Amino acid sequence: CPRPALPAPPSRAAMEANTSLWHSYLAVILSRERQRMEHFQRAEDILLTLLESVHAREPRFLVDYARNLEAFEFALCASEDAVTLEIPLRIDGDALRVLACQSRDTPGRHPSELNTCCLGVSSPGTDLEDWTGAVDVMEHGGGAGCLLPGKILQHLKEFLVSAIVHCQRLFLLQPGDISAENLREDAMELSLLIRGSWKTIRFDIVPVVRRQQKPLQLQRRRSDRGFPEGSLRKATEEAHFVPASPHCWRSSTHLPILKLLRGVDTLRGPRLDSLRLLDQLRDQDWGGQAGKGSLTFNHLKMVLLWSTELFPSPEDWQDLEGSVYRLLVILLRCLATQHLPHFLNPEENLFQGAGPDLATIYQRVESFAWDPQRFLRFHFGLHGFSGSWQADPETRALLQLPNKDGSYWDTAYFDLLLSQFQVYRIQDSTRRSAVSQLLSKIRQEIPQQS
Repeated sequence: CPRPALPAPPSRAAMEANTSLWHSYLAVILSRERQRMEHFQRAEDILLTLLESVHAREPRFLVDYARNLEAFEFALCASEDAVTLEIPLRIDGDALRVLACQSRDTPGRHPSELNTCCLGVSSPGTDLEDWTGAVDVMEHGGGAGCLLPGKILQHLKEFLVSAIVHCQRLFLLQPGDISAENLREDAMELSLLIRGSWKTIRFDIVPVVRRQQKPLQLQRRRSDRGFPEGSLRKATEEAHFVPASPHCWRSSTHLPILKLLRGVDTLRGPRLDSLRLLDQLRDQDWGGQAGKGSLTFNHLKMVLLWSTELFPSPEDWQDLEGSVYRLLVILLRCLATQHLPHFLNPEENLFQGAGPDLATIYQRVESFAWDPQRFLRFHFGLHGFSGSWQADPETRALLQLPNKDGSYWDTAYFDLLLSQFQVYRIQDSTRRSAVSQLLSKIRQEIPQQS
């Protein structure tokens, strides 16, 4: 049966040495952020110059100077992932009709595309004729005048290329500042490589239609549990639609998720430091060759949001090691079951369609959970930890329990996992009692493990 007993407290000297190791590893990560932000700001300045030129030629493509969330995300991420940049369109989104797309129009390239839609233009004469066309929509059973992402992307691409040439002629851009070689005809985003100092950053430019909506109400929890009051409402009061196919749009949660992360940053405790640390491990030790694997920074962002909800007490976030383990137990559960629910759309599994390396990643993450000292060091050019991993069968069995009634996706279950890794130091008698009750339930369901 899984061992929930609390361990004897370690000696003071051992605790101080362990704390120093965690904080030394984090200090190296933080020391790199300033330089990364300098690279980002220079690349952002170049991009804004380009977008201003696009706007001058086509005022319907707006320039959003409030890019703090993109910079915030770039600073957190250890790897050189592309920066998603949403370009707002000068469109009255509230006047558009949201219509269900015919399923045959939507390619199966993105999990969110299961919920695609068309954006119908209500009346002619709205200066959108060159961006619209007839689309088969389910409500009408025939053609309806809708905004076509394919047309908008094609126009935006042409204006970007023209703006690059224009800015180079005026010496607003230097040779090598920007490359459009990754612009593809069939892509749902327009990729530009921009040189920020000596570092090249990829920006994936995506047109977005913004529309007011009722703030999201999630039935599974009390309002804003674990988050600053009102943060969920503020993050979801506006819907963002981005291209899903040449004819259909999908709802994007990219900026709402970043807004929630920004809210988490205002809470006490090393929550974002835990995300920084785990993402460095993902990039250095868990991601396969050159840090490329099925586990992404976006997955870890979702894990942090879930941990904020499932561990709402400030007592859970008092030290760096304990905070990291709050994320770890949720990550391990998701890797073991190969199911990571989207925080805002829990029916969506973010691990759906992931590569076959999730099982290997699980072993590496569990190995870190049992012996973090082996991983808390930098390899400086050598990717991947070369040691062997021996999975713990009791932990694996506990992590793979089927979640039939929701008992294995709540605080008591993850508290039990924390005790399994001997990092459960919560004194709340109610929570400790809930762990004991859950353990009794597990023993009854799986008597052969008792």
